[in-house]
Amino acid sequence: MNNLNKLDIEIKQLLDLEVAKRNCEGEICEERLDPIMVAHKYKDPIISLICALFAYGNVKQIVKFLNSLDFSLLQKSDDEIREGLKNHYYRFQKSEDVAALFIALKRLNEKSTLEEVFKTGYSKNRSTIEGINEVIKALGELYPYESMGYNFLISQVTLKTKGAGALKRWMMYLRWMVREDSIDMGLWSGVDKSDLIIPLDTHTFNVSKKMGLLSRKSYDLQAAIELTAKLKEFDKEDPLKYDFALYRIGQEKLWI
Repeated sequence: MNNLNKLDIEIKQLLDLEVAKRNCEGEICEERLDPIMVAHKYKDPIISLICALFAYGNVKQIVKFLNSLDFSLLQKSDDEIREGLKNHYYRFQKSEDVAALFIALKRLNEKSTLEEVFKTGYSKNRSTIEGINEVIKALGELYPYESMGYNFLISQVTLKTKGAGALKRWMMYLRWMVREDSIDMGLWSGVDKSDLIIPLDTHTFNVSKKMGLLSRKSYDLQAAIELTAKLKEFDKEDPLKYDFALYRIGQEKLWI
């Protein structure tokens, strides 16, 4: 903190106050909806990933859709999954896409765990991007299926950061799995919090630029990496503790 300028110190103090205020179970409730509400009910990595991957669009619609899903289908046959989800669709995803995700995740869980597959990629260079790539590859190999909606849902393997999607929903999932506080569940071990990359959404992106935390104009994975590096100046061990506070500041338009 000694290296921070006066403005950075003020922003850090503001964010620290927001973190303390937001880190409570009451922050996520029917009046303050968030997809993690549904994940909290089950505290299961597979169900949590489904919740994270569908976390785009209107939050009321996200939570309504997630609450309509029968997660016990993850223990059933492929045909039972398709039958059970035949009337479930969400924005870009048709029922076939939703069923494909359930089948791919069920098959992965029969052979290994999401945590182990992720760590296969992550442990090489302590890279969360490589870990995510490993999971995306595994899902594609276990259940080869492609459609526009499905490809959007699980994303593509990526090695570039500039001009690439920010992998926001995957990064949010990792925050849920790795960090542990009143919001994040900490279901995994062996992944360092300092290696996480902020799940950059439009609220966080815009408020971070207004605060002077981010200078990059492109909304991409590189911007997420650069913002994370800035937040490491505030807390090098746990930069993502600021993520939920930044998101709410942007969402609630608290920063003038």
